[in-house]
Amino acid sequence: MHLLDSVLLLLATAVVVVVVFRALKLPALIGYLIVGLLIGPHALAWLPDTAATKNLAEFGVVFLMFSIGLEFSLPKLSTMKSIVFGLGAAQVLVTILAVLGIALYLGLNWREGLALGGVLAMSSTAILAKMLAERLELNTHHGRQIIGVLLFQDLAVVPLLVILPALARGAEELPKHLLVAGMNAALLLIFILVVGQRLMRPWFHVVALRKSPELFVLNVLLCTLGLAWLTDRFGLSLALGAFLAGMLISETEYRYQVEQDIKPFQDVLLGLFFVTVGMRLDVQEIAKHWIAVPLVMIVFVAAKAAIMAVLARAFGANAATALRVGLALSAGGEFGLVLLSQAGSLALLGRGTLQVVLAAIILSMLLAPFILKRSEHLVRRFSKAEWMSRAMALHNIAAQSMGADKHIIICGYGRSGQNLARLLEQENVPFIALDADSQRVREAASAGEHVVYGDAARREVLVAAGLTRAAALVVSYADTES
Repeated sequence: MHLLDSVLLLLATAVVVVVVFRALKLPALIGYLIVGLLIGPHALAWLPDTAATKNLAEFGVVFLMFSIGLEFSLPKLSTMKSIVFGLGAAQVLVTILAVLGIALYLGLNWREGLALGGVLAMSSTAILAKMLAERLELNTHHGRQIIGVLLFQDLAVVPLLVILPALARGAEELPKHLLVAGMNAALLLIFILVVGQRLMRPWFHVVALRKSPELFVLNVLLCTLGLAWLTDRFGLSLALGAFLAGMLISETEYRYQVEQDIKPFQDVLLGLFFVTVGMRLDVQEIAKHWIAVPLVMIVFVAAKAAIMAVLARAFGANAATALRVGLALSAGGEFGLVLLSQAGSLALLGRGTLQVVLAAIILSMLLAPFILKRSEHLVRRFSKAEWMSRAMALHNIAAQSMGADKHIIICGYGRSGQNLARLLEQENVPFIALDADSQRVREAASAGEHVVYGDAARREVLVAAGLTRAAALVVSYADTES
């Protein structure tokens, strides 16, 4: 099949399936998985599973890790450290140990058990973050706990991506390769974080001063792929370098503009990654284990929900919150698929085991939106005191709403914007200014003012406020963090 034929087939199938899934209000990534299953080599065989397709899919993982790095904020992490490094770390560790014990009981070796433990410990950041935002639950008690655990899972992927290749070396060489990988990772992290932090902001200033959107995007791609190439040359993963690139850029004032510019690349390539994951599903192999697949999925979801609920309760959550957290995090996630894909390519897992686990994770991800939607009903049924906590939550929301301060958004920080800012300061009114001039942003930041760079941010505010460039450039809104 010609390359253009493959691309057109992939685009046509993906568009149709994703439109259907959007209409059903289901995550698009599940649609990509089904596209891969349908047109892959193990079903209709319309699209060959070639090395070129896998290489493109790996770029999807690179941009996924880059976007996670952009969200990695040290101040934010510090405020949630008890949840992230307490509850999140406990969940990953206990899940890995539980899966390792079950794997040994079933006759698998310890390397397979560790690999499966890392795979099954992951939950879907893409699905849960989006659904929590849509349900206005991100700032609830259970929402913060879910996001904290997901954040630690995202961070845990980085060392797991280092450990899996070392596990594939064999028991005799494992300590040596783990030591070498650890030293390489430590040296590279120190170099990138120390030197990179000093170079990233000045370099972005130089690029932004040219005021060329094309140059700005090219520079983001260069930094992302360049650091991914560097970590790959050190024997680590491409994804680790992309994560570090995102983390460095997140400390600059260009973060929001980068998020907007990189999103098309991320979404398209990540969609291709999920298509290739779907292509790995062997329908015939799954048919041989038609009892094992749903059984593994049910045991996996139930056990993970129980582990998460017990841990959340142990960390001080009430019964209702613990049950919500457990149900939300019970399904598998996209990083589990990333780790499973790497474990399969390293021959850490047998073909039958790989297919059963892959199918079980995908089924759990299909169920995840429905589990989250039904969780409220289940919580109210099994938690007798839930009506009281709901009443308290409504009371807290009302109290916070009545005490909320108003913030002003200043779109453009030129002479008029600065004059308006001085007026607001005199009146003790908080504000945030948006501007596309990097030099102006840099000068304002050095003066301790909060100004964000980027045309994308300005357009987003104007559209959200229902304004045009010819209309007023200042809007106010309540209960927003400046």
